Amino acid sequence: MTAKRICYFAAMMIVALALVSCERIRIGEINSDPGRFMHKEVAVAGTVTQSVGVLSKGIYQLDDGTGTLWVLSNSRGVPSKGAHVGVKGHITPTVTFLGINYATVMQESDRRAE
Repeated sequence: MTAKRICYFAAMMIVALALVSCERIRIGEINSDPGRFMHKEVAVAGTVTQSVGVLSKGIYQLDDGTGTLWVLSNSRGVPSKGAHVGVKGHITPTVTFLGINYATVMQESDRRAE
């Protein structure tokens, strides 16, 4: 193999890995079985419906049409209401009572405006 082919192959592998690791999950899937996503990094996207923040920390609610999810931001502040964002983060323990999930929260690790 030539050096050009090796570089091309390496670039294709990097792109493929990036696409696999960034697969978006629907919020409805997370809400229906949050234990399946517990402590795993997931990516979601949607519209901010509520946000509360003070000094670069805060929490905001994301809606993708299948459900809503609270996202905790510890360092980047919160996006404004109505903003369309994509978020990566870890699902944290939730509040469940009598089989009904009341508070699924994602701790944000990365965010991008759409």
